[in-house]
Amino acid sequence: MVDFWAEWCGPCKMMAPHFDRVAAKLEPAIRLAKLDTDANPHTAGRFTIRSIPTIILFRNGAELARQSGTMDANVLSNWIRSNV
Repeated sequence: MVDFWAEWCGPCKMMAPHFDRVAAKLEPAIRLAKLDTDANPHTAGRFTIRSIPTIILFRNGAELARQSGTMDANVLSNWIRSNV
């Protein structure tokens, strides 16, 4: 799972601690990564990121699900589990 975010993004900063809590619970079964869209504009463009935060869940390189907007730890955990 990849969290597409940027340093200047207020909602991204609000979601960061929730993302960290979920990562601590789900790793290593599910890898959670963060990608700074400002530092990696080509990658963000490749995945057609139009708003941040955007979470994309992948399996074997294929996109399984995508969600934009902030989520708290419970909502994020439930979203991941319902899409794996």
